[in-house]
Amino acid sequence: MPSARGTLDWSPAASHPELVAASVSAALAAAVAPEANGESGIAAAEVAPIDATLADTEAFCAAYDVALEASANCVIVAGKRAGETTYAAVMVLATDRADINGVVRKHLGVRKISFAPHDDAVTLTGMEFGGITPIGLPADWPVLVDAAVVAAGEVVIGSGLRRSKILVDGTALVHLPTAEVIDLRQA
Repeated sequence: MPSARGTLDWSPAASHPELVAASVSAALAAAVAPEANGESGIAAAEVAPIDATLADTEAFCAAYDVALEASANCVIVAGKRAGETTYAAVMVLATDRADINGVVRKHLGVRKISFAPHDDAVTLTGMEFGGITPIGLPADWPVLVDAAVVAAGEVVIGSGLRRSKILVDGTALVHLPTAEVIDLRQA
């Protein structure tokens, strides 16, 4: 039966900076150790190498026996209002769809919203497209985490690179500096 751990060989992410993007490594290094605050925060994240050609969610889950409902996607959106652009990360389970044009647009207070252009997402995050994660994003970006991700238990997310994945408890995402938990799913 598929689970979040699948058939991957997980190890502490903070011990393997070569398997995560530079900004992710820095964020993990700066995270408070879980035993210090009694929580399983981002510092408890685990990482596993994967075949980069299998980084896309469905292919990854099938190849590594990871439950689709234990995989969370991070998409970068760009909202505009009065000539200003606001970027944000949106975390939603792979089995769900975020209401970008309704809930996310209203929450960010923007008039127009869309997925950020590929080049902008890669350049601004310092991460590879298809591996973007909420860990290590620019400090002023909101990270909108769907309540179902928080409730899911262990989830697999990007590492900033296509050649690895991070395993973390969904509740750990709440402790990211700009995280907000809301119901993002489409009705």
